[in-house]
Amino acid sequence: MTATRVPSPHPDRRMAGRALAAAAIGNFVEWYDFAVYGYSAAVIAKVFFPTGHDTTALLGSLAIFGVTFLLRPLGGIVLGRLGDRVGRRPVLSVTVLLMGLATALMGLLPTYASIGLAAPMLLLLLRLAQGFFGGGEFSGASTYLVEYAPPNRRGLWATLSMSTGVFPFAVCGVVILAVTTAMSPATYGSIGWRLPFLFALPLALAGLYLRLRIEETPAFREIQDVGAVESAPMTAVLRDHLRPVLLVFGIASLNAVGSYTVTSYMPTFLGTQAHMAPATALVASSIAVAVLAVLLPFAGTLGDRFGRRPLILAGTIGVILLAVPGYLVAGMGTLGAAVIGQLLMIVPLTGISAVLGPAMCELFPTNVRYSGSALGYNVAYACFGGTAPFVAQFLIGRTGTPIAPAFYLVLFGLVALVAVVKLPETSRVSIDRRTVPDTLESAT
Repeated sequence: MTATRVPSPHPDRRMAGRALAAAAIGNFVEWYDFAVYGYSAAVIAKVFFPTGHDTTALLGSLAIFGVTFLLRPLGGIVLGRLGDRVGRRPVLSVTVLLMGLATALMGLLPTYASIGLAAPMLLLLLRLAQGFFGGGEFSGASTYLVEYAPPNRRGLWATLSMSTGVFPFAVCGVVILAVTTAMSPATYGSIGWRLPFLFALPLALAGLYLRLRIEETPAFREIQDVGAVESAPMTAVLRDHLRPVLLVFGIASLNAVGSYTVTSYMPTFLGTQAHMAPATALVASSIAVAVLAVLLPFAGTLGDRFGRRPLILAGTIGVILLAVPGYLVAGMGTLGAAVIGQLLMIVPLTGISAVLGPAMCELFPTNVRYSGSALGYNVAYACFGGTAPFVAQFLIGRTGTPIAPAFYLVLFGLVALVAVVKLPETSRVSIDRRTVPDTLESAT
């Protein structure tokens, strides 16, 4: 089936810049919300769970981290459907505000010592809200940017925004480090831990302001003008585009396990297995993740020039080969080793992360793009992303092997190779389309 093209209005440069900024700050808020919880897992275990069972409490806090992701597919389905029916802009405005509000409310919750089991239950409720609204954020922001970007810069634009989804892990580490060093451990454990959570609200308000000042994407306006908006986008995805959904699921699964074992879980690993001081572990993780944020736009540019498939293939092979050496080096217990060990895994992961955003949008036509990408991405993160820190800690406890998370990551790399091999090259596919082009249809 040949792609139907409608001449697209060229977005002015000022509005394009606003679009990039609005998408970027939304990604920043989303991943700041998840980073602050991941980096605070140890103190959350003490504040929201009974004392005297440290390992159980830590697993409990990591389990709540993982359960949150169960609502991401539902959020992706509901918000993706709205994004394909009423537009990308209004949905993205809602998600950025409510994600930040849920995080800020966590900073106001009473503790287990105050209200007992109600404390972790309220924490779980807010984390589920985060998961629901987060289910529409990354896929929606990627869709928005891919539809706004110049045809030969879609990878660069998507990874520029994605970089701001990585920086929160570095920024959050610095914020928590500043708070912990500014007060005694007792003060931090009683009230100081709340401050990084409360910081999410002004970030969300800034994101809402930016997103209210942008226009709808040219591609979506085109299908509105010609009456081609899909009335049941998720039904259409399941009926006509299931294979692209499965490809997104396979690649996103590897990215999810890699991202959360090498970012959110790493401070816990460095503290419990490498016996590093919490402040040193945060510094090491912040440095490594900041390098990832800097590398992403370069990887996005390579994806625009050479294609998505070569980049993700190289990244997947790199993860398989370097995960075990990376954990071995990171576990040596020094700041330098912790940074180098993480970088051994982060550099190949950069190729995967840089490809994921643009490729998952390019696999679908405009009328189901938000829904299709949101479904594959969020089911993968629900199954394997949120559970990664819990599984990593569980495997270490069960096997007695400190680098057990590395073997878990290698396993996912081997499985993801199947999806990578079947991934069609999408970097030259037109984004302003309402059907699947012949080249893409034959490849999939």
